[in-house]
Amino acid sequence: MLAFDEARSRLLSLVSPAERTHESLELYLADGRVLAEDVAPPFDLPAFDASTMDGYAVARESLAETGGALLLAGESRAGHAPLALAKDTTMRIFTGAMLPEGADAVVMQEHVEARDEGDGRRIVFPKRPPALANVRRRGSDLARGEAAISKGTRLGPADLALAASCDRGAILVATRPRVSLITNGDELRAPGAVGPEGSLPESNAIAIATMARRAGAQVVVGKTLPDVRATVARALDEAMSTADLVVTIGGVSVGDHDVVRGALEDAGISLDFFRVAIKPGKPLVVGTRKGAILLGLPGNPASAMVTFALFGVPLLRTMAGDRSPLPRTVPARLAHAVAHDPGRMELVRATLANEEGTLVARAGRHQASGAGIGIAKANALVVIPRDASSLEAGALVEAYPFEELCL
Repeated sequence: MLAFDEARSRLLSLVSPAERTHESLELYLADGRVLAEDVAPPFDLPAFDASTMDGYAVARESLAETGGALLLAGESRAGHAPLALAKDTTMRIFTGAMLPEGADAVVMQEHVEARDEGDGRRIVFPKRPPALANVRRRGSDLARGEAAISKGTRLGPADLALAASCDRGAILVATRPRVSLITNGDELRAPGAVGPEGSLPESNAIAIATMARRAGAQVVVGKTLPDVRATVARALDEAMSTADLVVTIGGVSVGDHDVVRGALEDAGISLDFFRVAIKPGKPLVVGTRKGAILLGLPGNPASAMVTFALFGVPLLRTMAGDRSPLPRTVPARLAHAVAHDPGRMELVRATLANEEGTLVARAGRHQASGAGIGIAKANALVVIPRDASSLEAGALVEAYPFEELCL
């Protein structure tokens, strides 16, 4: 039985960067996608010295230390190139506007006084401003050709705005990994459908499909299959021929009606590993065939979601070339004692809350692997290390917030 870190590393190592493809997308369509190229500006950012305030552009040499009055001569506003600043004059300037040639500082409008005289309007400055006061220098953000956004970045609003500032209307992103989802189980029926006594509404597919889409995948969900080895093998054979990742839910353990592992063999899928030392989710299956990866999840709802969160989501991010595919943890203090038997790393469904400046974790009541309500009522998974004994109240733990897990 593999340790968690070893199992996840082995899974991610199955991804071949050589098989990654990309497409060009308009910026408005690229949110959440992974960048497949470096983006750099074709000019300095900003492209010119600009004012950061509404005020007056001056040449400092025109003013004494104690200030002085300068004739107002024109204006500089955003989007228009101004004339050069004449000697012993000042120019009205607005936020974002180009600093005129000859000026080396901007004085805020609140700090000056305007008065009309016979030869025009004069602006009275109380003192000489510091050099480059209220001036955003050319290239102070990025020099021409300097990397603005690196390949492998999962793009968000700020990244897309920066790409637009680099004068890009479209960018190259990794294509979405293709996921085929197969569920099986004689006891399962579609939610809302009529079934025999003892049947259960199938709930795992909607959870895993939604998580996969949040992780950036294209998802095809097949019909729930009966526990028939040949039927599952045919579905696996077809799915492995068209998808980058095939996810099965249920039937991976060693019960009399768990047919997935035998079906993998029939479909020519090479088993890489089976069983991981985690709770919930021990019966996890990983296999490959001609570049496609098979991830077999246990059928209990909590087990399926936890294993896909910790293995499937990082796998999909890796397939897309994400430079940071692993979910991040945050430190938290336990609000109460948590019992634990050493031997498997446990993922406790919990709620995180900030209490007087400290992040506090409270385990939920429903920790059984078959209790989907436990995840629905939680917002984090608290990690109890494999070899740890029961933890006392106040113990420091690591927790995965659900937003890191696409939950």
